[in-house]
Amino acid sequence: MNWTAVGVDIAKNVFQVHYVDQVTGEIVNKPIKRAQFLEHFANRAPCLIGMEACSGAHHWARQLVKMGHEVRLIPAEFAKAFNIRNKNDAADARAIWLAVQQPGKPVAVKTETQQAMLALHRMRQQLIKFRTMQINNLRGLLTEYGEVMGKTRAALDKAIPEVLGRVAERLPAVVIDTLREQWNGLAKLDEQVAQIERRMREWKKEDEAVKAISKIPGVGLLTATAAVAMMGDARAFKSGREFATWAGLVPKQTGSGGKVTLHGISKRGDTYLRTLLIHGARAVLRHAKEPGPWVEQMIKRRPMNVVIVALANKMARTILAVLAHDRPYQKNFVSVKPA
Repeated sequence: MNWTAVGVDIAKNVFQVHYVDQVTGEIVNKPIKRAQFLEHFANRAPCLIGMEACSGAHHWARQLVKMGHEVRLIPAEFAKAFNIRNKNDAADARAIWLAVQQPGKPVAVKTETQQAMLALHRMRQQLIKFRTMQINNLRGLLTEYGEVMGKTRAALDKAIPEVLGRVAERLPAVVIDTLREQWNGLAKLDEQVAQIERRMREWKKEDEAVKAISKIPGVGLLTATAAVAMMGDARAFKSGREFATWAGLVPKQTGSGGKVTLHGISKRGDTYLRTLLIHGARAVLRHAKEPGPWVEQMIKRRPMNVVIVALANKMARTILAVLAHDRPYQKNFVSVKPA
């Protein structure tokens, strides 16, 4: 079907739309206010609409799909390659219009439930980041008065009561009270993180996909919920290798004249999901009683970090296979290529 390609640069209040009218051949590049955006596409024939995968893009994509349009969310770095010279809303819309007509893997349009789970992950991640900053801040401030503590949270909790008692003899009471309040605030952050994880566990009980991939060694609560929420529809990926490539767990390639050189992993895709997969693979190597013959053979001939990334790659492929083919995880399953 010869659908009209439309490039949309979304923003907070004014959206920029770029397309070529198929009847008149006129190049249209005009701003549209936020309140009138859906109305602009309500009575139009089905279009191929491209947008950058940024804040609010999934919401607008869901609304446009309900109207019968096809929406492709494009990574910002791909659209940037088509932006020539000056950068402004009109140029960005034109770049997106060019990018949406190129072959490539768009970002999956997520459901509201998937976005809700990702919101829990982002909030938990922010709380942990703030907790780490708080711990480092306390350690740094007390180091100014000659009190050095260990880097771990356990070392801080063990030493800080005695440390505050010693520095209380030299510092004003208002400073000691503030430091103690900051230390007590860490327990509140712990409770907030634990509460979010409890809600994730409740969601896991109701989601069959999350329960299915949680049986894979190295895939825990965080990895399972994040993977299901981020990938969208698992059947959109052609193979497990494509999903591992999407997660940035395959070697980066450079080459010329027929000679191809493999480097470290590409680190493309979502950093958070890739980090969870690698941490899960590291946990398997450290704690699994029987990691399996494949892992044992890898350990004999490759460095440990290479083995960890290879196992994370395999975990990603297994996750895709379980979800795309709707089958339970089998430890000794051997895939066979079709004849």
